[in-house]
Amino acid sequence: MTQHFPNADEGRLERGKRALAEIDGRAGQNVTDALADIAPEFANYLFEFPFGDIYSRSGLDLRAREIATIAALAALGNATPQLKVHIEAGLNVGLSREEVVEILMQMAVYAGFPAALNGLFAAKEVFAQRAG
Repeated sequence: MTQHFPNADEGRLERGKRALAEIDGRAGQNVTDALADIAPEFANYLFEFPFGDIYSRSGLDLRAREIATIAALAALGNATPQLKVHIEAGLNVGLSREEVVEILMQMAVYAGFPAALNGLFAAKEVFAQRAG
């Protein structure tokens, strides 16, 4: 998986769409489609800032960024749909199922057992979908 370094010839929106497509496959288009009838411009914000600006920085590779994102979303405890997307993304950028499970188990220490359990159940669903 290549890192998405900023390109002066490429705008934030295009860079973000490219990054998200590489990380999550179709997830970016799914977000755009889901927001089309309520807040289509919000999809652009999601592409531009998180993926066009932050994920495209050179300080961490995509694998490390997904570890951090999975941990943060699990710790929040109220972002299960996004957690599932990023578990999938983590697997797409080279995390193993075992590593995802370990990340989520680690959350029991810092975010509590409910956050870890919810994260593990989300991972179980993602793993089952990938197997089926």
